[in-house]
Amino acid sequence: MEWTLGFIGIILLTIGLIGQAFQMRKIRLTNYSNGELASPNIFMNKSNFKWYVVIGIGITCWYAAEHI
Repeated sequence: MEWTLGFIGIILLTIGLIGQAFQMRKIRLTNYSNGELASPNIFMNKSNFKWYVVIGIGITCWYAAEHI
């Protein structure tokens, strides 16, 4: 196992998941009132795709580290 690539993958995955959580909270607070539930379409918001890319790169690095 390549430790540096695995470590980078885990860091990117963590940053992506935390960043997406904060982005989803920001979207929910700006688009919906306090008591209202958010739509399931909130995952398809354009500002979430940058976090999906970071998560995907993290998963790819982690997978590559396991199979090198």
